Amino acid sequence: QVHPVESGGGLVQPGGSLRLTCTTSRSITDFYNIGWFRQVPGKEREGVSCISLAEGTTEYLDSVKGRFTISRDKVTDTVYLQMNNLKPEDTAVYYCAADYPDFGLYCEPGRYEYWGQGTQVTVSS
Repeated sequence: QVHPVESGGGLVQPGGSLRLTCTTSRSITDFYNIGWFRQVPGKEREGVSCISLAEGTTEYLDSVKGRFTISRDKVTDTVYLQMNNLKPEDTAVYYCAADYPDFGLYCEPGRYEYWGQGTQVTVSS
């Protein structure tokens, strides 16, 4: 069935880079939306970046534009989140999620159905 699995989190210094990996099953077709989300204690979960596998379109949270890049490897059925110039405020648990859309691309957490377990990203010196 659909069950994303995240990996690649860890401790990194401010200004450093990290690449998160979301492994999806072969049941994920090119019609799905895939999203990266993050959450810190006491704060709402927010959409970081999302991609439409059908159209190739992407969305980014304003605070990560120019620093983060979402991409897909069609050969390995893997979605990546490349995070550059990391800041302490990027510290959070990052989740990968998938959803079969009725139409178009969206990046609101409440609209995604299938979620991974999360991976901790800590940005600190």
